Amino acid sequence: MFESLTDRLGSVFDNLRGKGALGPKDVDEALREVRRALLEADVALPVAKSFIDKVRERAVGQEVLRSVTPGQQVVKIVHDAMVETLGTEPAPISLAAAAPVVIMMVGLQGSGKTTSTAKIAKRLTEQQKKKILMASLDVRRPAAQEQLKVLGGQTEIATLPIIEGQQPVDITKRAVQAAKLGGYDVIMLDTAGRLHVDEALMAEMADVRAVSEPHEILLVADSLTGQDAVNVAEQFHERMGLTGIVLTRTDGDGRGGAALSMRAVTGVPIKLLGTGEKLDELEDFAPDRVAGRILGMGDVVSLVEKAAETIDAEKANKMAAKMKKGQFDLDDLAEQLKQMGRMGGMAGVLGMLPGMGKMKKQMNAAELDDSVIKRQGAIISSMTKAERRNPKILNASRKKRVAAGSGTSVQEINRLLKMHRQMADMMKKMAKGGMKGLGGLFGGGMPEMPADLPADMPTDPAEIQRLLGDQAGGMPGLPTGSIAGGLPGLPGMGGAPGGLPGLPSGRGGKKGKKK
Repeated sequence: MFESLTDRLGSVFDNLRGKGALGPKDVDEALREVRRALLEADVALPVAKSFIDKVRERAVGQEVLRSVTPGQQVVKIVHDAMVETLGTEPAPISLAAAAPVVIMMVGLQGSGKTTSTAKIAKRLTEQQKKKILMASLDVRRPAAQEQLKVLGGQTEIATLPIIEGQQPVDITKRAVQAAKLGGYDVIMLDTAGRLHVDEALMAEMADVRAVSEPHEILLVADSLTGQDAVNVAEQFHERMGLTGIVLTRTDGDGRGGAALSMRAVTGVPIKLLGTGEKLDELEDFAPDRVAGRILGMGDVVSLVEKAAETIDAEKANKMAAKMKKGQFDLDDLAEQLKQMGRMGGMAGVLGMLPGMGKMKKQMNAAELDDSVIKRQGAIISSMTKAERRNPKILNASRKKRVAAGSGTSVQEINRLLKMHRQMADMMKKMAKGGMKGLGGLFGGGMPEMPADLPADMPTDPAEIQRLLGDQAGGMPGLPTGSIAGGLPGLPGMGGAPGGLPGLPSGRGGKKGKKK
């Protein structure tokens, strides 16, 4: 969602970092570009003006102009101002009320309220072990109540039985009564929406609020609507008293201005981001991490947390034990590919690594996408156990059989085997000399790990952030290994020297293309 803003700000900061000293004129020129980037990203004009004024006040101070690295100082000031604009602390959904806690979902039609209701219910069930009852109050949109019922069946979360002709206020009363009798912890009320904000909608919302006395009123807003999302948030907050915002479709090509503006204009925290259509594609909104992503600093902590949520600890520990011995077969590679898919594919993982934003053009030139991971998984699945454990026995006839079984070509199989050999070599070098033994595989391009970094990094996100430090300048040397290592082993780390490491095709940038 923030790609265009990230690209524009990245070029501004690159120019700043390239100067040995900064004068007030340099700062003003840079801030003009930052202001233009914010406005192009659909940030509301008053918010952009306030943001720039805040940054200018801090950036023209003597400590910046006399700093050894003034460019980096300005980046830090912009980062801190952006965190303040987005909200200084994460604001999780509050359940601190007498059961059943009522959560009311409001928003315009098509913003994703029903899906977000099911996502939040699933999240609270799995993470906090809450007993949830979902109820649809949308009697206007055809099949809206059926949609929530289907989502309830998929997530195994109870939904209020549908009674034809019953109106929203009566449904609300019945839901509250059913929740009390059934011993439910939380009631999720999925309200109706309109194509625009009108008096009839607001009156209905007010009646439902009066009957249910919700502890949380969450506005579901589509991030693709840009400036209009801010106007909608203002109107709902004025009439309903919102307690939080859920931004949907943040995986789309929206320009990100809504996220920056909504928090500043309404004062209501953004609590959750919908990152896809699947019911588990929902993440907490952490202002400092989002600011880091926008400014190209990456989000290693979120990457670690996502890994912790999706990794099978037992499999990871077994794989780590093999890697310490320098062993790495195709079964291990298949598991790494599956793990990459569970974490959101290459784009999801690489987008959180510091410095990777500058390598997008190289990645696009390599013509790689997540379909590559699926095809490589299909190739490995078409092999026998003996072939997966010992790829050396794959002769020409065996490769033809595997290609036919997986719907791929012999050339793709050869590329996969080459990548596996590179990774296996890397594992052997790690087993012998640790991270220092990897320099040759990366053509001298791999950053050195800090001298005091332990062999097994901790899994505590805050501690990992401290150890990795500020990596705004590029990609850190990330360990490959188990959950004990904090980060999962990313496939394809043995990319060809001079190309882009970390891509499963085994090709590096332009080197992989025939001229």
